[in-house]
Amino acid sequence: MTQISRFIGEVVPVAQRVTADYALVSLHCLRIYLDSSYRMTIDLLKKMPQITGEIGLNAADIPTPSTLCKAFDRISMSVCRVLLRQSTQLHDLSEHAAIDATFYDRSPASRHYCQRISYRVQKLKVTKLIDTASQAVLDEHCSTNREGSDADLAEQIARRNAGDLRSLAADKGYDKQSLREGLRDLGIRPLAKHRIFAPYDHAHNARIDDTRTISARWVKP
Repeated sequence: MTQISRFIGEVVPVAQRVTADYALVSLHCLRIYLDSSYRMTIDLLKKMPQITGEIGLNAADIPTPSTLCKAFDRISMSVCRVLLRQSTQLHDLSEHAAIDATFYDRSPASRHYCQRISYRVQKLKVTKLIDTASQAVLDEHCSTNREGSDADLAEQIARRNAGDLRSLAADKGYDKQSLREGLRDLGIRPLAKHRIFAPYDHAHNARIDDTRTISARWVKP
């Protein structure tokens, strides 16, 4: 069994539990796995009848690259979120997580394409909740708005996953007392280092387990 076949064997059952359009979702997962363009993915798929069959398609059902691209635009965030949650069940999770945000530039999209669809977003802010043991993405939040507190967003994400978490690590950018209190109310131990404003902040940091904390950019992009 090839690596692609093993990957599809994991993806298709998950997609089937999430949406009736599981074949198109599986194709998008394959495209991302191969790190390939829409056209190249379809060209490769035409040469892999076994993989096509495992997805539940025959040669006549293989979509065109443009059809696949448009199908991706129609996938709702709710489906993506459920798909993400289902995929985490493939991992042995530790109940210990870390949270961090990173920005993605829209520069990979062509200037012509951005002008044609009036796409004006320059950067996308993505906040990810990551299992510290398996590195599986547990949850994420995407925004084009830089306004608002990272700490408030972290509490929102933690609340969605409260039943699955025992601790939450974050860098000093998430140092906010209301977040710490909110996490404790949810039964989650906060593991964000304190910013140093007074000598007692050193004492607070000394009581935090260094093996579970993050300093900066610990969460993989």
